[in-house]
Amino acid sequence: MNLYVDDNLASHLLIVLLRAAGHTVVQPADVGLAGASDARHLTYAIGQTLITLTADYEDFLDLHNLIKAASGSHPGILVVRDETDPSRNMKARDIVRAIRNLERSGVPVADEYIILNHWR
Repeated sequence: MNLYVDDNLASHLLIVLLRAAGHTVVQPADVGLAGASDARHLTYAIGQTLITLTADYEDFLDLHNLIKAASGSHPGILVVRDETDPSRNMKARDIVRAIRNLERSGVPVADEYIILNHWR
């Protein structure tokens, strides 16, 4: 997958693991967008045909709904949600595994808002 990893998930370990798994990864710091608004992040990802990977589920759900309501499209939004039990929160390896499971399933990602927690 070609991924744009939002500021809130762009850890060194996650980036290394995603690249080792064969993904193309762009992070905000790479393109001068560190600390930018979620709308700017998604706009960049759409313009570069990158699937957005984020933990900012509420704001990106609103952006996804706005795009769909305006009959627009996006390459896809993958979301990591915090669990009620913090010990169950997804770690970098869990995220990479979930993306692999999602890819193998053949489920379309374009124009979708997908919670990765369900794909562990």
